[in-house]
This record gives sequence, C-alpha cells and structure tokens, in this order.
Amino acid sequence: MSRRSKAKKRLVPIDAIYNSRLVSMLIVRVLQEGKKSLAQRIVYQSLDYIKTSTNSNPLLVIEKAVRNVAPVVEVKARRIGGSTYQVPIEVDALRGINIGVNWITKSARDRSGKDMIRKLANELIDASKQTGNSVKKREQTHKMAEANKAFSHYKY
Repeated sequence: MSRRSKAKKRLVPIDAIYNSRLVSMLIVRVLQEGKKSLAQRIVYQSLDYIKTSTNSNPLLVIEKAVRNVAPVVEVKARRIGGSTYQVPIEVDALRGINIGVNWITKSARDRSGKDMIRKLANELIDASKQTGNSVKKREQTHKMAEANKAFSHYKY
C-alpha cells in the first residue's frame, strides 16, 4: 500500500463554447491519439446535429442522456478464501457520470455508420430517450448487482 497521501480530485475544466464541464468530459472521452482539436470538432458538430434534428437544447439532451446512463451500483471482484465474489458497491455521483460518459462514447464508436459525429449524436439522443446500447449496459450492470446482492456484506 502506498504511503503517499491520497491524490486530490481535480475539477474538469469548463468548456469554452457551452460553459459546461459535461461537454469537456465528453471531449476528453472522444479524444484519441492526443488530437484534441479533432475531438472538439466532433463533439461540437454532433451537438449542432442534435440541435437541428431534435429542435431542443443540446446541453439538456446531454445531461438527460448521462443521467439515464450513469449507474447507481456496480460490481467489483473481491477475493475471499480462495474464491472470487462479485460484490455490489454503490457508485458516487462523479464516478457515475464518468462511467456514463465512457459508456456513451464506447457505444457511439461501436455503432454502425461512417462518421463519428452522427454516431455520437444519435447515441446521445437514444440515451436521452432511454434506448440504445449505453442504457442497456447500465441495465445489465444493475441486474448483475441485483443478482449478487447476497455478497454485499463483503464490501470493502
């Protein structure tokens, strides 16, 4: 175990155009190979696409999507007496948001289609309507935690 003090949580910087930390988190998750300007362009264009296709505020769509995808509980493997148990653990709010944004971007990447702009926009719209692969992932995680509720006394 490390003897260092615990690392302090850093706040995510605020996005330049929408003044939202959530958009900034989405940009970081879309980021690949250090090309931040490309990631920003993808996210901003997908937000514009959401605005034109749904005729609603894209920030509200993102917030609703992340709220629908963010898990409340997750399972962690815990080794006790030679056997491994999947122990359900409650997720704090910031970690839940991070997991939700991560699932949304992964689901968008796995979607069929040509450009990431439309895939990300469609995944955000679907997640805000409680459909799509990222919401299914959340439901699957919750079912797994419910099934392993008997091992909740092995919490960390």
